[in-house]
Amino acid sequence: MKKIWLILRKDVLLEFRTKESLISMVMFCLLVMVIFNFSFEAQRHNLNKIAGGILWVAFIFAGTLGLNRSFSSEKENGCLQGLRVAPIESGQIYFGKLLSNSFFMLLLELIILPIFILFFNLEIPTENFPLLLMVLVLGTVGFTSVGTLLSAVSANTKLQEVMLPILLFPVVIPVVIGSVESTTLILKETENLVNFYEWLQILAAFDGIFVAVSYIIFEFALGE
Repeated sequence: MKKIWLILRKDVLLEFRTKESLISMVMFCLLVMVIFNFSFEAQRHNLNKIAGGILWVAFIFAGTLGLNRSFSSEKENGCLQGLRVAPIESGQIYFGKLLSNSFFMLLLELIILPIFILFFNLEIPTENFPLLLMVLVLGTVGFTSVGTLLSAVSANTKLQEVMLPILLFPVVIPVVIGSVESTTLILKETENLVNFYEWLQILAAFDGIFVAVSYIIFEFALGE
């Protein structure tokens, strides 16, 4: 755990010094919200039914921006090669990067969520906020578990910014669908949340599968 923590600490310190990824992710989310706000102006009465999709579109695309920087910064300075020759297992590198990517994406979501609620004038019952946070955590882990793996793969290509979305989006479709559906149920219903817990179980199952598979094959992803 100490080596995983050191990788996480390094990424957090570097990002807080430059703030390049976090600022670009926040600005992208705000831009998406402005565009959708004007696009669905005439459908304000049905906003609760589509707000979950809008929210996760912003999170997924902004998260992809952050994932693009996850290994490219290591590649630029030769740090990735240093990590590979250091006495650190590939699985520890994976979990360190997974935690840092999840941390930044969750931080983004906590910044954007209150703005999103105010911007679209949504009414969410107080008792549903813990459920919404559970969805954000499970959806984020599912997305970043695959994203961390494929970010390492695309870092070895010349067209990293293009390759990562092409590889990532088809794989994370189940996580995206589960996150959107469960978020929509929270925003749309206040009492009957039986279907919500079913989606939550599906999300948890996909998270476990994606994390386990990515951990196993991450050593091969680091290869040239």
